[in-house]
Amino acid sequence: MSSTYRPTGSTIRSIDRRSPPSYGLGQIVGQSEFALVLSDQLVQIQAGCVILIFRDHPPQIASHPPIKASRRSLGATPITTTQPATGTASTSEVAEWLEIFADALTRNDAEAAANCFHEDSYWRDLVAFTWNIKTLEGRDQICHMLQACNAATTPTGWQIEGDPTTTDGVTDAWLTFTTNVGSGKGRLRLRDGKAWQLFTSLQELTGHEEKQGFTRDMGVDHGAHKNRVTWLQHRQREQDELGYSTQPYVLVIGGGQGGIGLAARLRRLNVPSIVVERNQNAGDSWRNRYDSLTLHDPVWFDHMPYIPFPDHWPIYTPKDQMGDWLEMYVKIMELNYWTSTECTHAEYDAAANTWRVDLVRDGRPLTLHPTHIVLATGMSGSPNIPNFPGAETFTGDIMHSSKFRTGAPYTGKHAVVLGSNNSGHDICHDLWEHDVATVTMIQRSHTTVARSGGGNRAAIGNYSEAAVAAGITTELADLMTVSEISALAPIARKQATDDARAANADFYARLEASGFLLDFGEDETGIGMKYARRGSGYYIDVGASELVINGDIKLRTRVTIERITPQTVVLTDGTELPADLIVYATGYGNMVQWAEQLISKEVADRVGKVWGLGSNTQYDPGPWEGELRNMWKPTNQPNLWFHGGNLAESRNYSRYLALQLKARLEDIPTPVYGIPPVHQLD
Repeated sequence: MSSTYRPTGSTIRSIDRRSPPSYGLGQIVGQSEFALVLSDQLVQIQAGCVILIFRDHPPQIASHPPIKASRRSLGATPITTTQPATGTASTSEVAEWLEIFADALTRNDAEAAANCFHEDSYWRDLVAFTWNIKTLEGRDQICHMLQACNAATTPTGWQIEGDPTTTDGVTDAWLTFTTNVGSGKGRLRLRDGKAWQLFTSLQELTGHEEKQGFTRDMGVDHGAHKNRVTWLQHRQREQDELGYSTQPYVLVIGGGQGGIGLAARLRRLNVPSIVVERNQNAGDSWRNRYDSLTLHDPVWFDHMPYIPFPDHWPIYTPKDQMGDWLEMYVKIMELNYWTSTECTHAEYDAAANTWRVDLVRDGRPLTLHPTHIVLATGMSGSPNIPNFPGAETFTGDIMHSSKFRTGAPYTGKHAVVLGSNNSGHDICHDLWEHDVATVTMIQRSHTTVARSGGGNRAAIGNYSEAAVAAGITTELADLMTVSEISALAPIARKQATDDARAANADFYARLEASGFLLDFGEDETGIGMKYARRGSGYYIDVGASELVINGDIKLRTRVTIERITPQTVVLTDGTELPADLIVYATGYGNMVQWAEQLISKEVADRVGKVWGLGSNTQYDPGPWEGELRNMWKPTNQPNLWFHGGNLAESRNYSRYLALQLKARLEDIPTPVYGIPPVHQLD
């Protein structure tokens, strides 16, 4: 992972939010969502940081602009981006800072180390210092963490990796270092000689590195051996014994892409684990969704750990193709994956430091005793199913969106869909394509709409074909993503949202003219912040918005269902709609619901809310935490973990969750710093 590219070319002008600026051919603009310029005009500006692709020179990753603002100041200052400079001056500045910082750490002088940072600064740590996923904000928090963690970490061997760059007064450098238990990677951003941002991450545990390349297994024991055990025999023996005569160290509950990717990481680290999945086959969690579903994120964003999609794979993967890929992946990665298995109850034995998990596998009861449980049931809880008067009298079909498959049985009939986020739009879209006589969407509250296709088709953040051609591997893109600071994200997202609105002004004007309740988040930071804060409230437009605009999808806003009759839906404004199908696209509860259902309410209350940053916005009440609550890190319930998110998050953070579990298996001390107070659901 080396930042050795040295682009040349003209300086990029400040981004004018009022109209899309012009940039050079083949240029990428963006930080967390950016667009490919295919002509003299920018197709779509999506964020604040810049990557340039020149015809005759490889690109250079530019750092974030030096914006000094709190999470509450949402970036009224335009982002200015200039060509990064590389060379001796940048390297010397980083080397000088590292020398002073490393010396302070060696002396265990937390105050001196903290003085290497600006007062307004950030340090994000993934497991390396804190055995947690934790962001320290400000010099005081950094000092406190070092006082608690530095002596036990003993970081040494700080090295610059690649060539540092300086852009708009911010010097950006990738680092490597070691701790007393492993090796790490980091990212440093200096401003005026002091650290503005530092990112540290544990990448490997010394003595427990994944086998790869020169350390891979032989696969065969050459020579003459009686009673030779073949690979197949060894594999069958493992499958026969694990969960019966031997116990898994980790039980992963949920066999979608999150659980599968984590199991692959654990397998590579030799952590005995079992994944349990209620469906009959791996991948069925995708196959069982509505027929028209495809991934809304492009292929470069969605790779599984270790095995990327082949280079002919479609940009947006159809859901059945995704299901086939996951089923193949489970076999190729030799995962212990139990299908047709449902957990019925779990109970923690504090004295034994293990769980008792009752389950039913292929119709037969079984009890496991894992040390750790990972709930990998997605980023949501159980379906939210409203209870309207008269529903029991309805003569048509009523279902939650999770049960909808296709509009084919409803051709020529009438459908009402309650909800206006991704599922609501996709289902309305599917019903219209199947010639349903009337399709009515009931929109109860505002929805953020982000356009797919065009610029978004080219990239999300540092994940794109152009980024691959520029040498930005998935691993590097993942590191770039996790090195970002949540408190600063609204600034770039506000800029990105303003630019997207300007680039798509006509589309948004027509959508609002149709009566659609459109918003861009409470603070106009768009879909990205809504996702992090609440995981809902948005639609990635793949065609349904035009159907709303032209009236093919009927729209009723600021109302909900008051009651249901045998053949109609009566709205709160008195309107009565004919209906043969009612779909509740009403979303899901919080992930912690699974803990309550499987274990107990006491444990769920001990854990508290899962997901959200504490931004004090709708559905994400404070206090501010700065990290996703209870995700991929220790919780207040011993040996209970939560894993989920989109494909990129699952791939990225599964690395750090697997390392935490491996360290505990090997009895490596893991003193956890900074578990926040419990925040209960409203």
